[in-house]
Amino acid sequence: MPDILAIRKPELARGGLSGFDFDDKIAKFIPMSVCLKSDFLVLGSGIAGLLAAHKLSSLGQVNLVTKKEAVDSNTNYAQGGIAAVMGELDSFESHVRDTLKSGAGLCHEEVARSAVQEGPERIRELMALGVQFSQKETRLDLGLEGGHSQRRILHAGDFTGKEIEKILIQHCRANPRIAIFENAVAVDLITQQRPEKCLPRLNRCWGAYVLDNRAGAVLTFLAKTVILATGGAGKVYLYTSNPDIATGDGIAMAFRAGAHIANMEFFQFHPTCLYYPPAAGAKRESAEFPGKTFLLSEALRGEGGVLRLKDGARFMEKYSAEKDLAPRDIVARAIDKELKRTGDDCVFLDMTGLSAEFLRQRFPNLHQKCLSIGIAMESDWIPVVPAAHFCCGGVSVGRHGETELDGLYAIGEASHTGLHGANRLASNSLLEGCVYAQRVFNHIKSNWPSLQTQTIPSFPAWASGKAIPSDEEVVLSQNWDEIRRLMWNYVGIVRSNRRLERAKARMEILDKEIQQYYWDFFLSRDLIELRNIATIAQLIIRCASLRPESRGLHYNIDAPAANDLYKRDTLVNRYGEVLLTPLTKP
Repeated sequence: MPDILAIRKPELARGGLSGFDFDDKIAKFIPMSVCLKSDFLVLGSGIAGLLAAHKLSSLGQVNLVTKKEAVDSNTNYAQGGIAAVMGELDSFESHVRDTLKSGAGLCHEEVARSAVQEGPERIRELMALGVQFSQKETRLDLGLEGGHSQRRILHAGDFTGKEIEKILIQHCRANPRIAIFENAVAVDLITQQRPEKCLPRLNRCWGAYVLDNRAGAVLTFLAKTVILATGGAGKVYLYTSNPDIATGDGIAMAFRAGAHIANMEFFQFHPTCLYYPPAAGAKRESAEFPGKTFLLSEALRGEGGVLRLKDGARFMEKYSAEKDLAPRDIVARAIDKELKRTGDDCVFLDMTGLSAEFLRQRFPNLHQKCLSIGIAMESDWIPVVPAAHFCCGGVSVGRHGETELDGLYAIGEASHTGLHGANRLASNSLLEGCVYAQRVFNHIKSNWPSLQTQTIPSFPAWASGKAIPSDEEVVLSQNWDEIRRLMWNYVGIVRSNRRLERAKARMEILDKEIQQYYWDFFLSRDLIELRNIATIAQLIIRCASLRPESRGLHYNIDAPAANDLYKRDTLVNRYGEVLLTPLTKP
């Protein structure tokens, strides 16, 4: 059986191509039994995945799998920037203090402190790779965002993530030891033993089954080490700032493989996303409005923007002494409460106190986006609503990004490191991705002499069994929409015991339908993602139900105060085991 890489170009089998797309011309030639082996398998192409692939290529061959094009990731949508102590008036202690305060008592202090201290080195590394952060004269132009007491946000205009992604992709595509597989979605992790029969500490991960979206073939990717960098899960909610790919795939796969999942009740809702009814709640991006619920960076409020009701009244002073610069959870809940009180569809972000020249220079992307729908930031108020933005929970990892499943690491938004606690401080996520990509590399490098000699076992090719082509796609659309609407209404910014109970009961019914559909029909990207958001929804509900208090991003009207008895991480796994753990990492 020929190697899939040799089908298109002979040198591919030797790792000579650093960008590979399963195009329609070769789709019919792809056999289901194809097995692609490498030293490292990276799933995801955000800042964490690309940096990890770039670093690991110095040790061996890397296969990088991404769902759409390599530029599709939450990193690419990050407008604000990356937080690091680079200013003369700033300090590590100040950044740590701001992080801990935002995290509402659940940050792992040693994790926060070490990540903050590594920040400047990681920034210098990005700059050495070619990332060009905005400057003011000869110095870095450091921005201010909500929750930060100092200007420490490095940015590239208002499309920082796009700038970082562009540079990292250039390096990875040019690297002969990195093969990038686009338009391919991971189905499940491959483990030594079946997870239902073996606890994770006795098991090992060796790869993943991956669906080629265009050919419809499920391929086997095997590696000595697997790195989950699959990003977030915002698509589990009806309104989200996340791209279509953010369906929590890595978290769901790790859960099915037996790994512990932590703190899924803490889902951050960005307080200021553009309210644009024609695009809100869309399942997929459209040519008319590719951004859907378009995120308006917190840096806008950092530069002087204020929130108003439609009658012009400011309201944030009622909720926080920090007013419009309060942490995201406070601002999101304040907006949610005002909308429910007034019955209005949105509130407004007022930037009219700033000049058109400044807004065009500092926020060129946002300024242009607003103009495209008839809003001039310098003269018009911008209609905004909260939307699901960042998952503070994820696959539980140690200080090196390692999971309890040997051979499996998780980094970026798919992981739970302990940095963010109950609420992520603005722009700490890109910092976390950089720091943990380095830590994964360091850990693997230190074990590489023994790891390098390991032989990858053989595993059976994907078997479709008695599955048949689907003739009822409407079932997928109905379940997809119902889950996202249910999560928005019952498990959103404000929760209650009754809402959580109703969500749990309905999700149990939906999950049975989805699992039956999953085994009856051939795989598609929609079906894989539906299965995953169903798993993510149940994890969020389960974790939220285990926390009878309000803390950070988790607000339950039946328990509106924090309770020190629950100043713990919430960990769950597929075996029914529930742990409330102290705030430490092994």
